Amino acid sequence: MSTNPKQLAGERAASYVEDDMVVGLGTGSTAFFAIKKLGERVSRGLRICGIPTSEQSRIQAEAEKIPLVEFNAITSIDLTIDGADEFDPHFNLTKGGGGALLREKIVASLSRSEIIIADESKSVVQLGAFPLPIEVIPFGWQAIVRQLAELGSHPTLRTTNDHSPFVTDNGNYIIDCDFGQIDDPPKLEKTINRICGVVECGLFIGLADRIIIGKTDGTIEERTLE
Repeated sequence: MSTNPKQLAGERAASYVEDDMVVGLGTGSTAFFAIKKLGERVSRGLRICGIPTSEQSRIQAEAEKIPLVEFNAITSIDLTIDGADEFDPHFNLTKGGGGALLREKIVASLSRSEIIIADESKSVVQLGAFPLPIEVIPFGWQAIVRQLAELGSHPTLRTTNDHSPFVTDNGNYIIDCDFGQIDDPPKLEKTINRICGVVECGLFIGLADRIIIGKTDGTIEERTLE
């Protein structure tokens, strides 16, 4: 049995998927293992359809021969499995380190259930250890940076190795904001999303109902909302 914490969490989450489910396929290094395990189960006869949250996860799902479906063919998603950059005891999440936060939030918001998979390092008492990603339209991004700074953050435009702006699958930019410890995540999410030009922020509030944590000793911890 693997002792890779991310693999442990991803494979456990995949065990919750049942025949005839529509499954949201997350993005990132931990979601990779969930998609891989689902591919194995599909090859053995599991009947599902997937909704990928990024081009990265779409490419992997196609390679694993997981059938994919478009939003016009469904009305809801049964279960989404995705990672997180950090999560607190109230199941508030920070996501977007991989740049897929908008599609991840769309899929999560349409899901009946969402399982978050992570290793122990992602568990925090209070959000803020990880800079908060915010997806913005390219036009006027400098003005958005100033408004985010006025909220008390230290915003930085995400760039690639050649110092050009990082561009999301949706053609937008990402601004990473260091707010320090976030005292009221729901309030901050609403405040940020009211800024004109902000498409979505990486605070995920009230969307996850189970968190699976893989540990370095080979054990797994599962948390559910009371």
